[in-house]
Amino acid sequence: MEKVTVIIPNYNGKKFMEDCMEGLRNQRGPRFRLLFVDNGSTDGSVEFVREHYPEIEILALGKNYGFSRAVNEGIRAATTPYVILLNNDTKPRPGYVAALVRTLDEHPEAFSVSAKMIQMYHPELIDDAGDQYTVLGWAFQRGVAHSTRRYGKPARVFSACAGAAAYRREAFEQVGYFDERHFAYLEDLDVGWRARLYGWQNLYAPDAQVLHVGSGTSGSKYNEFKVRLAARNSIYLNYKNMPLFQLALNAPALLAGCWVKSRFFKGIGFGQEYKAGLKEGWKTRKICKRVPFSMSRLWNYVCVEGRLVGGTFSYVYEFLYRKLKRG
Repeated sequence: MEKVTVIIPNYNGKKFMEDCMEGLRNQRGPRFRLLFVDNGSTDGSVEFVREHYPEIEILALGKNYGFSRAVNEGIRAATTPYVILLNNDTKPRPGYVAALVRTLDEHPEAFSVSAKMIQMYHPELIDDAGDQYTVLGWAFQRGVAHSTRRYGKPARVFSACAGAAAYRREAFEQVGYFDERHFAYLEDLDVGWRARLYGWQNLYAPDAQVLHVGSGTSGSKYNEFKVRLAARNSIYLNYKNMPLFQLALNAPALLAGCWVKSRFFKGIGFGQEYKAGLKEGWKTRKICKRVPFSMSRLWNYVCVEGRLVGGTFSYVYEFLYRKLKRG
């Protein structure tokens, strides 16, 4: 009986499928169900999988509903205790699935487990060792551009990166699923944050390793679509998960963070897209479902605030490390 379902959300990712499937076929350890969720691809992805990997279950959606809707469909279709969300532009290393399942088995308090993601074309460097967040409203990839020799110990993280993470399926019934209003970007941080407020933990398992191209679907690190959507979703993220007293406490830092980012995006030619995203997020924020505040969870809010402050110092350290490394 399978304990875990590996869910691969896909949109026009045919060119990545061979590497991804090869990595999954080389897994040893627990058996797993494999579910391919296609978001209305037009590049022949579904036909390719049917022809070359007939053992894979396919859930074909009629159009591109975005990452959040695709993975939610997969999670709801799963019947196993655990689910693994795996980007199509990845290649799991042997032992990846086993390490994630083992961590969830050993830690009943864990909502999610983030993998050690490694840069596909620079395999000596980390791509992501769990996601972090700051009081400035900035999300960042823990360990990005560091040597893969580092970040070798298990740890608690703010949230798992959903590009290669495992989740306890039943916990979604309590904390809610990925917010489909996000479409894509920051949706994994959002669901991980909600889980923290309900008392769950998000962990990092360094033995679960996967190679990652990065921006395989969107096509680039920065583009008009991505900048605008991420800016909008950043408003949603804070509005939904911070109660009023925490929003008031962090408002100066959040405003400063927006100002710095607006200057950055203006400098690289995306200033208008960033401002438009913030404006859209503010205007439409009330369509979002906020996490109900409860005094019984006050300690969880305090712990999250501590994580935001700690994450800010971690961001400064990571930023200076990359800057000094570049010379």
